[in-house]
Amino acid sequence: MLSARTGAAGSQIEENTKLRKQSGLSAVGKDKSPKKASENGKDSSLGPSGQIQLRARQLALVREVEMNWYLKLCDLSSEHTTAYTTGMPHRNLGKSGLRVSCLGLGTWVTFGGQISDEVAERLMTIAYESGVNLFDTAEVYAAGKAEVILGSIIKKKGWRRSSLVITTKLYWGGKAETERGLSRKHIIEEIVRAMTHVINQGMAMYWGTSRWSAMEIMEAYSVARQFNMIPPVCEQAEYHLFQREKVEVQLPELYHKIGVGAMTWSPLACGIISGKYGNGVPESSRASLKCYQWLKERIVSEEGRKQQNKLKDLSPIAERLGCTLPQLAVAWCLRNEGVSSVLLGSSTPEQLIENLGAIQVLPKMTTHVVNEIDNILRNKPYSKKDYRS
Repeated sequence: MLSARTGAAGSQIEENTKLRKQSGLSAVGKDKSPKKASENGKDSSLGPSGQIQLRARQLALVREVEMNWYLKLCDLSSEHTTAYTTGMPHRNLGKSGLRVSCLGLGTWVTFGGQISDEVAERLMTIAYESGVNLFDTAEVYAAGKAEVILGSIIKKKGWRRSSLVITTKLYWGGKAETERGLSRKHIIEEIVRAMTHVINQGMAMYWGTSRWSAMEIMEAYSVARQFNMIPPVCEQAEYHLFQREKVEVQLPELYHKIGVGAMTWSPLACGIISGKYGNGVPESSRASLKCYQWLKERIVSEEGRKQQNKLKDLSPIAERLGCTLPQLAVAWCLRNEGVSSVLLGSSTPEQLIENLGAIQVLPKMTTHVVNEIDNILRNKPYSKKDYRS
């Protein structure tokens, strides 16, 4: 899948069998007595958030019925599915039919830069064997090396290309004026028309945006509909405990209006939430690199110190749930049903395994826990409509 970046270029969880059964029971219910419903078929006693959750459970039940029918048709069972064998939940990418693992692996900074090719292969292998089918890169990452390394590993491993979702981004290409941007010379034509051409030619199956404003995404959608072209299916946006406005307020509106989903990145805020910067900037960390001076300045700033204090206040919650702070932070991102997939960026196998463990924490993200976190952060954005879980 291609992503266009600016200035640079809800769907339902498919949980493991146990969670799917719970969803089915919730949708059907044990009380067979008729319930009063409003004229539009919704339970009038439910608020906007409750109606969305009810709809999500109904969609999960439909999805389960469809999956069981398909497996029976192919003389298979649920034990043959990746989601069952690995425990990795999958979600639809926006309102498209594309199913992506709710955790993906990103290659920014790491592939072709911070880590060796051997470590990159180990990371991809761990992710793949854990049920991850989404791998994200960009033409600008390590001057194109990240894309090459990712492709080489897939070829070496012999993984079926049809089982993977590869996303890349365009804008910052080469050094020449004609090698970057979103012009016809660089990616054939103006953005929407170019992406439609790329898909029609079989070079990609979907396209999305990265770091676009809600207005720009809506404009792209309008142009696509007006000229019978293909609209974007998702937006890649930064989302973590300290960055919430866009994903929690702006993108839900787009999802419900035009079906654009959210693929989020930097769940640990470039490592700030990992805890490694609690006592300064370690020499081996990303913030110690010359090209990441901006990150170091953010960490040592007054706002950075306030964030570290809040992380200390969150630690007892993580301990109570039996997880690490990074796992809590990733699970917190996943608890938002409007997020199709969270991209992880890890430089060591140990980090990746730890972050993947957030899947086990997700069922523990109750409303009470989420409210506890909100009370500590005190940065919950205001929205007239609450689309979050």
